[in-house]
Amino acid sequence: MFRAKILLPLLVALTFFMPLASIASESPAIDTGTTAWMLTSTALVLLMIPGLAMFYGGLVRTKNIMGTMMHSFVAMGIMTVLWVTFGYAMSFGSNVFGGWFGWNPDYFLLRGIDESILEAGVPEYVFAMFQGKFAIITPAIIAGAFAERVRFKGYCLFIALWGILVYNPLCHWVWAEDGFLFNMGAAGAIDFAGGTVVHISAGVSGLVAVLMIGARKGFPKTALSPNNLVMTMIGAGLLWVGWFGFNAGSSIGSGLATAQALTVTQTAAAAGALMWMLIEGWHQGKATGLGFASGILAGLVAITPAAGVVQPGGAMILGISASTVCYLMIGLKNRLGYDDTLDAFGIHGVGGIVGALALVFFIRDSWMAEAAASAGGSWTILDQLYVQAAAVGISALYAAVVTAVIILIVNKTVGLRATNDEEMRGLDHSFHGERGYGNLNIG
Repeated sequence: MFRAKILLPLLVALTFFMPLASIASESPAIDTGTTAWMLTSTALVLLMIPGLAMFYGGLVRTKNIMGTMMHSFVAMGIMTVLWVTFGYAMSFGSNVFGGWFGWNPDYFLLRGIDESILEAGVPEYVFAMFQGKFAIITPAIIAGAFAERVRFKGYCLFIALWGILVYNPLCHWVWAEDGFLFNMGAAGAIDFAGGTVVHISAGVSGLVAVLMIGARKGFPKTALSPNNLVMTMIGAGLLWVGWFGFNAGSSIGSGLATAQALTVTQTAAAAGALMWMLIEGWHQGKATGLGFASGILAGLVAITPAAGVVQPGGAMILGISASTVCYLMIGLKNRLGYDDTLDAFGIHGVGGIVGALALVFFIRDSWMAEAAASAGGSWTILDQLYVQAAAVGISALYAAVVTAVIILIVNKTVGLRATNDEEMRGLDHSFHGERGYGNLNIG
C-alpha cells in the first residue's frame, strides 16, 4: 500500500514531465562560444559602416565631407528599421510570388523568433542582426558611385526602395534554403559572404546610377582632390578589421570553417594591397597610400564570395587578380569618362565579379568531392563555372534594371540629382547646414 502511494504519483509525474523533457531536448542548446563569436562578428561588420564613411569621406572635397559620411550613417538607421520590420522576413522566409522573395509572418518585426535557437546553437536574434549589417553596408557602398551630387532626401528614398526591391530578393535567392540560386547545380551558387548579394549588386547599381544622373560639375577638367587621405587610410584599416566579421562570421560557427575564412581573408587583402602598390609603382613611378588602400579593398572584395571554398594559395591569386583587373578598370573609366566618383563599380562591382568567377579554379578538393556526390558522381570546374556565371549575370541584370526603375521613381518624386546651385555650395551646407571642418571655406 505504501509503495502504491509512492509509485502512483511518480508515474503521474513521469507521464506529465517526460513529454516536456522530450520537447525541451528538441530545442538546440545555446552554444555560448559560437554565440560569442557571432556577437563579435556582428559588431565587426557594424564597424565597417563608420570605416566606409571615413574611407569615402576623406576622398571627397571639404564641402561634401559631412554629406558623404551621412550617406553611410543614415543607412544604419533606415536599413535597420526596414530589416527588422520586414527585410528579414523577405530574405529568409519561404518562397512567395514564384520565389521572387520570401515571406514568413512570424519574422515580421522579428516577433516569432524571440526564443528561437538555430541548430548552430546561436539565438536567431543574433543571426538576424548579423545579416542585417549586410543590408546596411550594401546601399552605403552604392553612395560612393554618385558622391558629391545627390540630394539627401532623394538618397534616403533611393536606399529604402533599393533595400526592399533589390537587396532583399537577391539575399533570398542566394542565401535562403529555397532560393533558386542557392539550389542551382550540384551545390548552389557559391557566395560565402556576399560577392553577388553585396558587392556586384552595389557596384552595378552604382554604375547605373552614375550613367543616369550624370557627372559632377567640372568633371573631368576640374581637379576634384580628396580632402583628407589620412582619414581614408584609417577607414581602409577599419574596413580590413571589420571584414573578418564579414567573412569569418559568415560561417555561422566557431570552428574550422571560421579559421579557414579568416585566414584567406587576411591573405587576399595583403596580396591585393601589395599588387596594387607594385602596379602603381611600375606604371606611375610612385606607390600611393590611396593605391595601397584600393588594393586592400580589391583583395577583400574578391575573397568575399570565395572565403569558404579556397585555400590561402588561391586567396593570394584572387587578391592579385582583383587588384590587377580593378586597376585596369579604373584606368578605363578615366578613358570612357563616366564619373564613378569613388570607384564603387571599379572596385566592388569588378572585384566581386572577379572573385565570384575565378574562385572555381581554386576550390578545395573536399568541396568538389561533396558536390560530385550530390550531383550523382560527377561535377567539374566547368559545371561550377556555369553556375557562377549564371548567378553573376542574373544578379547584375536584376540589380541594373530595378535600380534604373527606382531612380526614375525617385527623380519623379523628391528628386535625386542636386541642382547646380546645391552642388556648387556643397552637400554639407545645402542639405545639412553644417561644415565638417568648422568655418573653413576651402575645397
